[in-house]
Amino acid sequence: MVKNRVPDWLNSSLWSAAASPDDDRPRRHSPKYTPTPIAPIDSQEASIEPPMPEPPPPPPLVKEDAPPTQEECEQCPSKEDEARIPSAEELARQSQMISELLKKVINLKELRRLAAQGLTDASGIRSTAWKLLLGYLPCDRSLWPSELSKKRSQYKHFKDELLMNPSELARKMEKSSLSDSDGSNREGIGSLSRSHITHGEHPLSLGKSSVWNQFFQDTEIIEQIDRDVKRTHPDMEFFSGDTTFARNNQEALRRILIIFAKLNPGIRYVQGMNEILAPLYYVFKNDPDEEFSAFAEADTFFCFVELLSGFRDNFCQQLDNSVVGIRSTIAKLSQLLKEHDEELWRHLEITSKVNPQFYAFRWITLLLTQEFSFEDSLRIWDSLLSDSEGPQETLLRICCAMLILVRRRLLAGDFTSNLKLLQNYPSSNISHMLYVANKLRAQPPT
Repeated sequence: MVKNRVPDWLNSSLWSAAASPDDDRPRRHSPKYTPTPIAPIDSQEASIEPPMPEPPPPPPLVKEDAPPTQEECEQCPSKEDEARIPSAEELARQSQMISELLKKVINLKELRRLAAQGLTDASGIRSTAWKLLLGYLPCDRSLWPSELSKKRSQYKHFKDELLMNPSELARKMEKSSLSDSDGSNREGIGSLSRSHITHGEHPLSLGKSSVWNQFFQDTEIIEQIDRDVKRTHPDMEFFSGDTTFARNNQEALRRILIIFAKLNPGIRYVQGMNEILAPLYYVFKNDPDEEFSAFAEADTFFCFVELLSGFRDNFCQQLDNSVVGIRSTIAKLSQLLKEHDEELWRHLEITSKVNPQFYAFRWITLLLTQEFSFEDSLRIWDSLLSDSEGPQETLLRICCAMLILVRRRLLAGDFTSNLKLLQNYPSSNISHMLYVANKLRAQPPT
């Protein structure tokens, strides 16, 4: 059998090039800036002999600038700020994206093409584009107000109905029944009435239809959600900390996950869903449009549902061993690597015996949110969401590209070193990685 060689296009010097400074993760705080004081004019330089016999006038006194205040320092541009100034190409692409988003009817094909090259949070571009790419917003802008109003009203109904405990639900039903009565029966006026409690409404009932039995089952899931939400990106002030803002964001994530679990009894909640939810909510909540930011929770819920619809089989335990479950998805990644780099595939799975489930399970189920920085994850998601074939196929190509880009280290490693490398993937040039993933789609297996 002839081993498949690595494609020639991968041997380009492009892969050994240093990463561009544009890929640096943005920093939010600039160091203090102290301007250099203007030096006084040297008197010797001013001693040119004048036509008149009088001595030259003394040099003018130049007052030194006072040190800038703290507020002025925060406004001074730093080297980091200058380093992340977008290039002319990025500005042109951003202008194209804004023009596309402002059209009465948005061209989804063109939107995908632009989004695949990377989006920016400026002017709410990424927030609006993701909603369009996920099908939450229609391409016809005239339909936006009615669609958004309908969806946001529906989410409010979900909160009112699904986040209520059985006692509150019973009181609500009792008030409803009392309001329906005509009040003609006067016998019980002034006396305390005793509510009739059915077997299903009793807290000790174990019946499957009992609201209390269901409530206690939900409690276990809610406790798991609470633990995971508190662990969501502890390094980001947006999600963690003692501020009211961070606590409100955590509560929003919590409500979304609880409602999703109750509406999807076949999946309910699977640990790690909070990591998939976080990027969506972060992008939508930071939309500069006040209305979109205020309704970020509702918008995030429906986009989360749309996103998971393409991956839901990976979260359903009953389908793990089926042709659509997570093991089948990992097997597709293994086959993809074998087609494009059989030497690497053979070394990993046969020689060093690294089972792809040991590293690819987390890569696939969490959509690479744990392998890269938060900013890099957003850039990867721009490409995931913009692919017309669907996010899963693109995800598998990106995972395959991740393996190919560290092939030299993998080929030189054994089971222990390779597993450690893939479970702690090194920082990479995301643009290079996405380029390789795209080549895997266009490049026929060799």
